[in-house]
Amino acid sequence: MDWGVHLPHLGRQVDPETLIHFAKTAEQLGCHSGWVSDHVCWPSEIKSKYPYTDDGSFAPQPDMGWLDPLGTLLFVAGATETLRLGTTVLILPYRQPVATAKQLATLDVLSKGRLILGVGIGWMAEEAAILGMPWDNRGARTNEQLALFNTLFSDSEPEFNGEYYHLPKVGFEPKPIQNPLPIWVGGSSTAAFRRAAQFSTGFHAAFQPLGVVTEQFNQVQDLTGEAGRNPGEMTLSLRVYLDPASAMEPDKSIGGSHQAMSDRVGELTEAGVSHVLLDPVARGGVQGRLDAIADFMENVA
Repeated sequence: MDWGVHLPHLGRQVDPETLIHFAKTAEQLGCHSGWVSDHVCWPSEIKSKYPYTDDGSFAPQPDMGWLDPLGTLLFVAGATETLRLGTTVLILPYRQPVATAKQLATLDVLSKGRLILGVGIGWMAEEAAILGMPWDNRGARTNEQLALFNTLFSDSEPEFNGEYYHLPKVGFEPKPIQNPLPIWVGGSSTAAFRRAAQFSTGFHAAFQPLGVVTEQFNQVQDLTGEAGRNPGEMTLSLRVYLDPASAMEPDKSIGGSHQAMSDRVGELTEAGVSHVLLDPVARGGVQGRLDAIADFMENVA
């Protein structure tokens, strides 16, 4: 099992020293990867529903700090050596694809091949509107962005003519070190499962009960086979709360005693999960969350 951890690039305590200490300590503890989430701004009124809570509410407050995901990973890359760097998830409909591809290639090159590109289509229409990006057909636009990334990252003289994006023959260097670049698709719809089957090397589920995740991954694997690819090469990643106090929903967490955590990890392993992204919830601010990770890595993992 590979263990990822969500980095403290959002919250009340956002500063370079805290971020680097956290990332370097996670690396020393044996964590496989560090992850960042993606939001740019907070509309004053949000009618869109967050897909991972029962009532559609979204907990973060508008005045909370939230650093740019790719800028954060570039910063962390310079202070770490082995920690892989992931996005959970980068919202592609918010972004112009060629400029984004340049950022991704830069990150992979400067980190010496440590990027994992988690992608999704987003859920907050109001945020996309503020950014001046279209919300219609965002699934199709995301698919086309992924196809364009593949062209830019693979072809010596890339050009692209799609329904939404057009690129004349250009030079695009350097390419990412990793070929292919690991792409993990998130989402809970059939369209997301098809996207994973067509474009990705992994399916990145988040805050879902294990039975739901297993059913979704079975669909991803079936569609991967239908796409002419090997389903056995598809990674299953799951983002969960690391919750020593058992304060969160147990079917979306690893929590409780060391034995309870170990039993839960056994369930995840048996279900085919090979990467777990730990999102720590603990008292004591950032240091409290880091202490929870240290305890888990030393006594459970």
